[in-house]
Amino acid sequence: MPRKTWEQKYHGAKPPHVAVLEKPYAGLPVGTRLFIASPALVEAVLRAVPPGGIVTVAALRDSLARAHGADATCPTSTGIYLRIVAERALERMAMGDPDPAPFWRAIEPASALAGRLTCGAGFIQQRRAAERPG
Repeated sequence: MPRKTWEQKYHGAKPPHVAVLEKPYAGLPVGTRLFIASPALVEAVLRAVPPGGIVTVAALRDSLARAHGADATCPTSTGIYLRIVAERALERMAMGDPDPAPFWRAIEPASALAGRLTCGAGFIQQRRAAERPG
């Protein structure tokens, strides 16, 4: 069975929704309204960060939760979707896309996620440096 492209993973994700936790999860108590985003929503938050700006993954998750009436955003799915957005952006850049999703504004170069990306941490550092004013 052929592997899915990042583009296919991006478009194949389940629709965003809020789930009420029936058992504790990721340090969150029972009854927490947990938002499960989508790659498109994660990308929209990244695109709202101005060039040279940085958003932490925690702030990204808080923003999504507030915008969708939830107490928190799922850390696991957010990490997965952030990788999908990043790898899709890299695929699109390789095809000449001049406006890829700016994933480097959220993924820390020293993070485990940066180490798993096909571009590596150096690419993130380069993009951040290129966007710094002055």
